[in-house]
Order: sequence, then C-alpha cells, then structure tokens
Amino acid sequence: MAVLFFLGQVIGISLSGVMAPGPVTATTIVMGSRNRWAGALIAVGHGIVEFPLIVVIVLGMNKILKSPAVQIAIGLAGGAFLILMAVQILRGLRSLGLEHDRNVKGTPIMAGIVLTAGNPYFLLWWATIGLGLASRASELGVWAFVVFAVVHWLCDFFWLGALSWASFKGSELFGRRTLQVVLLICSMALVVFGLMFMYNAGSMLVERF
Repeated sequence: MAVLFFLGQVIGISLSGVMAPGPVTATTIVMGSRNRWAGALIAVGHGIVEFPLIVVIVLGMNKILKSPAVQIAIGLAGGAFLILMAVQILRGLRSLGLEHDRNVKGTPIMAGIVLTAGNPYFLLWWATIGLGLASRASELGVWAFVVFAVVHWLCDFFWLGALSWASFKGSELFGRRTLQVVLLICSMALVVFGLMFMYNAGSMLVERF
C-alpha cells in the first residue's frame, strides 16, 4: 500500500512538472508540426540524460548540481541554445511547407538531450524535489527505485508524445498560415526562456563578484 501511495505521488509530481509550459513544451510543438513522433523521440533524448542523473544524484552528486559555478555555466549554455533554436525557426518560417520532412527523425532525440542537460531548472528540480523522491524510492528497495525511475520517465513520454501528435494533426487541419503563427509564438517563447536562463545565470555571476 505504501508503494502504491508513493507511486501516486510520483505520477502527480512528475506530471505537474512535465505539463508546465517551458522550452521542452515549445520545442515539442515546433518539431511535432513536422513529425508526429517528435515528442516520443524528445522524451527518449530526455531519458538518456535523466536516467544516469537519477543514479548520480542518489550517489551524492546533488551538491555539485547546487554549485553556483555549475548553475551559471548550465544557465548560459542552455539559454544560448534556446535562442539559437528560436532564430533557426524564425529563419524557416517563410519557406515553411506543409509536407513532413523525413530527414528530421534524429533531431528530436538530440533536442531532448541538449534541452535537458542545458536546463538549470531541470537539474535543480532533481537536486531538490527529485532527490527526495529518489531517496524515498531507494528506501523501499532496488525494485521500487527502478519502478520509480521508469514511471517518472513514462509521464514525460506520454505527455510529450500526445503534445507532438496534437501539433502534427493541427498542422494538417489549420494549414500554413496558422502553423506559421503557432511556430512564431513558440519561437518567441524559446527566446523568453533562453533570456531568462541567461539572466538568472548572469545575476548569479554578478552576486559572486
């Protein structure tokens, strides 16, 4: 009974995190407009970073992730990547077509990896809230810890998959102009998130000197 209650907590907390608007959400909508499987692939890239991180945090690396120097570096690099992605989206708006590019299948996985590794909020979440959940899971046993990690990731997988599927179907239903507007909004969101990351990192840098 205790395990089921714990997994219910994991699902609730995980969904509240993954469903919150952010750079991963915006990127999933953008890539999902061309590839219905983009969300699932982004979740795979996310998991490539997340699963090892869960183990590392439990082994005591949370102190490193809380280091101001590490947070500054992650914030600057992650912010720059988000802004670069937004610029690339804006450049392609005029030539946007409704056909689906089969050559971008590998791109969402890399986006999932970079957005995850370059997101300071993700790392801080795991160094705080995630650490508490992981510690509790490890107390319940190895099998409970494995189930916890898989259930948490499946929340990302199903939500991002559903989001990209909806985006893909939307591009078919609403046409070129509406799709351009959606992508423009998403690119602006990426710029805002990127600037926020860099601003926070810059503020921490100023405080240190």
